Amino acid sequence: MKTVQISLNSIDKVKSFVNDITKFDCDFDLVSGRYVIDAKSIMGIFSLDLSKPIDLNIHAEENLDAVMEVLKAYIV
Repeated sequence: MKTVQISLNSIDKVKSFVNDITKFDCDFDLVSGRYVIDAKSIMGIFSLDLSKPIDLNIHAEENLDAVMEVLKAYIV
C-alpha cells in the first residue's frame, strides 16, 4: 500500500479524479480524519471536507507506476 496527499478542491477535479482512478482494478481509499471512504465513490468524496488535502491510500502491487502517473495532477 502507498499513501499520497491529494487535493480535490473543485467539482471538476473530483469528477476527473474519479474517472481516472476507475480505470484501475485496485482499491483506493480516501482518509480524512477518522473517515475512510472508497475513492471511486463520487458521493463519498463530496461527504468529505475538500478544503484541505486528503490522504489517498493506494492498494496496488502491480501497475503502481501507471497509477502514480495518472495521480500526478492531484498530488499536493
